[in-house]
Amino acid sequence: MIDRSHGLPIASQAKVLNISRSGVYYRPRAVPAADLAIMRRMDELHLDFPFAGSRMLRDLLNAEGVAIGRRHVATLMKRMGIEAIYRRPDTSKPAPGHKIYPYLLRDLPVTGPDQVWAMDITYVPMARGFVYLAAAIDWFSRRVLAWRLSITIAQRSPGGMPAEPTGRRRSASRRWKRPWPATAGRRSSIPIRVASSPAKSSPGY
Repeated sequence: MIDRSHGLPIASQAKVLNISRSGVYYRPRAVPAADLAIMRRMDELHLDFPFAGSRMLRDLLNAEGVAIGRRHVATLMKRMGIEAIYRRPDTSKPAPGHKIYPYLLRDLPVTGPDQVWAMDITYVPMARGFVYLAAAIDWFSRRVLAWRLSITIAQRSPGGMPAEPTGRRRSASRRWKRPWPATAGRRSSIPIRVASSPAKSSPGY
């Protein structure tokens, strides 16, 4: 669009085309070899510490003898397309129109194993992407009854339950331990089974 051999000055051509002159005069430069080495190391550190931001990566690089500032690290992170993985604010706000289900265990005392089961799902960061981890847990003993890994959240096992048992599937009342004091009142999991009274231990199968 810009003809440098034309008699009309470049400034006038840019004005006619309604583009910035800085974009006309700018010549992209190749990434320096030093920055490429730092970016390679930052990629390795990001896999080991996915929660690290520009400040933490700066400190890690400085500890290895690399003289670099936070702004330079932030610029390289933006160029690489990486960012720290951490819990974002306001993640518990429901979307408009979504139904809010009542909490079934609000006034129910959980006094023994096999009374309430819960299911929870989370994701585990990997070198390329992440996988989903689903687990069925006994609410009282905190025993993991079954679990399964999946590369997609839509994949389900037959019967709707996790298909990777922890050894041989058995009742949670066998060799149960006392609940952890710090998590006895946790309400983040979704109850999937509630009994009117604590069930007796069932034989393993």
